Amino acid sequence: MKKNNTFQEIAKQLLAAKSVLIYPHVNMDGDAMGSGTAMCRALRSLGKESYVLIEDDIARNLQFLDEGYCTRNQDVMENPEVSLCLDCGDMSRFPKRKDKFLEGKVTICIDHHRTSQPFCDFNYIDPGVAATGELIYQLLLAMDAPKDRQTANALFAAISTDTGNFQHSNTTKQSHMIVADLYDWGVEANMVSREIYNRVRLERIRIQNRALQNMEIFAGGQAAMAYVDGRMLLETGAGMDETEGTVDQLKSIDGVEIAVFVKSDWPMDRSEEPSAPWLALPEKVKISMRAKSWSNVAAIAEKLGGGGHIKAAGCTLNMPLKDALPLIKKEVEDALL
Repeated sequence: MKKNNTFQEIAKQLLAAKSVLIYPHVNMDGDAMGSGTAMCRALRSLGKESYVLIEDDIARNLQFLDEGYCTRNQDVMENPEVSLCLDCGDMSRFPKRKDKFLEGKVTICIDHHRTSQPFCDFNYIDPGVAATGELIYQLLLAMDAPKDRQTANALFAAISTDTGNFQHSNTTKQSHMIVADLYDWGVEANMVSREIYNRVRLERIRIQNRALQNMEIFAGGQAAMAYVDGRMLLETGAGMDETEGTVDQLKSIDGVEIAVFVKSDWPMDRSEEPSAPWLALPEKVKISMRAKSWSNVAAIAEKLGGGGHIKAAGCTLNMPLKDALPLIKKEVEDALL
């Protein structure tokens, strides 16, 4: 098995390259988006050609971080000298960009997920840090990259979101010390927090309310599960990205140790009306899990082909929603009882 390189070794590769294409995981969260845009800005500041290559939409509350960094155009850069994946340790996490990633003369992975294994030419994977943004901060120091306001804002967004606004148990002294240093870079912490947490559309409130209406409490009150399907999205006018945070609401319930949130573009009733938008999409479900204190949701996710952290994990199941719900319920009950 490959071992971690040092930040200095990875910095040397990036500083020697003229072109770097950055690959965050699909359905970018704040850590992936913040880490990617911070790195892209730093590389451009150092005279490199760089883009963040994505394959899906950017969540509305993260769009403020994109100042011309992100693109879906895989031809934006021909044969990049470095392909750099962030916040993911497996090419299955960016399936439509896999072939492009392999065009890189040098491949690099920076990640903090416990289930990730080194697979690139150069790797730095540390499950002990709260966010990939913390690793990018250290890498930028090793590169002697410019310390400016926009980079600081992106790193703050990365760390803030993956620590649950500094409430999750993964938050460490290092998390706070990095953020403290970002104030010297000019971080606009209040502005970033407003953009991330206080730009909620009415449709988001409606879809989360619908999800909570079908919530089920089980395992003697130790687990809570809810779901969103395509019909609910259509009726509320919400996007799937606007369900973000629902799993944390479930986790906040007193007595709940494991929270599960299930998402499906297909409706529970498998409607096949000719104009239904879900007919063009694969019938699968995405599952997010959170643990409050002692349980290990990564172990549950791994049994179902996924992964993540001990307190935050997920997986994708290629089956209808009605079949997935009892399956995940049983796995959670087995873990708790």
